[in-house]
Amino acid sequence: MLRSLFTRAAVPAVCAGLLWGALPAHAQTPGHARPVSSADWADRATAAYRALQDHLYEGSDQHGLYLEHTPRQASDREHSYLWPFREAAQAAVDMQDLPRTGPSYRKDAAERFATAELYHASGERPGYASYLPAPLGTGGDIYYDDNAVVALSQLDQYEATGNRVLLKRAEQVVPVVSRAWDDDPAKACPGGMDWYDSPNNTIRATNVTALSAQLAARLYEHTRNRTYLAKAEQWYGWVYSCMRKAPGLYVNDRGDDGSTNETLWTYNSGAMVGTATALYRGTGDTRYLDKAVADARGSLAYWTEGDRLHEQPAIFNSFYFKDLLDLDAVRPDPAFLGAMSAYADNTYRSNRDAATGLFRFQPSNGGDYDPQAPAATLNQSAMVQIFATLADATHHGHRPHQGDLPS
Repeated sequence: MLRSLFTRAAVPAVCAGLLWGALPAHAQTPGHARPVSSADWADRATAAYRALQDHLYEGSDQHGLYLEHTPRQASDREHSYLWPFREAAQAAVDMQDLPRTGPSYRKDAAERFATAELYHASGERPGYASYLPAPLGTGGDIYYDDNAVVALSQLDQYEATGNRVLLKRAEQVVPVVSRAWDDDPAKACPGGMDWYDSPNNTIRATNVTALSAQLAARLYEHTRNRTYLAKAEQWYGWVYSCMRKAPGLYVNDRGDDGSTNETLWTYNSGAMVGTATALYRGTGDTRYLDKAVADARGSLAYWTEGDRLHEQPAIFNSFYFKDLLDLDAVRPDPAFLGAMSAYADNTYRSNRDAATGLFRFQPSNGGDYDPQAPAATLNQSAMVQIFATLADATHHGHRPHQGDLPS
């Protein structure tokens, strides 16, 4: 997914040093989060989702796809890449959990998962392609992180609906991401997963490996298939032993040349918390719970310092906060919801264009409001997910953990 931030869906560079006074009037009041009710979070989610659909959804006559940006940029393809589409689908999934109005989004969510299959490429090495295969597009590489998160959304929707077709699709992704495992003994710290399916791949990435471990761990909860448990433990173990810089902080990737990319991202922190939490739920092994708690507390201490959360891509923060709340369901800690609420409220006040309801960020997909930047399906979907999750989490003070199925 990382390539979407800097390469695949890059936007023209604009002034990164905007003064606070250049923000719209509604965004000029800094400060900490105010108390926000579940109803208000739901209203914000509804408005953000409406803006997503009004400005970025292309409609049923365009196969139910989305634009990458609005306004469309010169470098944009006809439709969005897979990753932004996945986040729009996840936004619809999360909207189903809104108190009172959630059921009205079931049709949208079902349509998103039907449309997602347009990105699936068959052949000897099948998987969800980064861009639409023929006849709608020219296709693209199979990025293993994209495949893992598509399957995680399929699992979320299965848990929301009980539709076993989605469980089966999520299971079918496991052989895809398993192709990425690279245990060449000649490489430093053998193991880990290639970023994408190509002889040109030169890195083993934390995001692919941790997200795939999270997928396998959650599948084990549903199926009790011990093959999934073995994969989850192997993949989680590699990231924990080879990529952990400090509690909750995991470096981005290892190069085949022996180099290490030390960049830190919130969603890598989150994926390891989420995987350990799922492994604890699935096995009852308290060692995984202890690791999840240590990583959650360590990462939160780091990411809430200064502007670190603000500068992270909004979509990475969405992943991170959901994983913290997943842990919160089994080991409550009010700091998790507090950090998420503070980030969400500040971003609502600082990065939202009140005239359109669209959120605008720096070209990095995080940071300060940039009036020259296009709004993006990726970022708009992130804010929908965050607001909808908060509406659910603050409703009667309870958020069901991942793995719950409708009765």
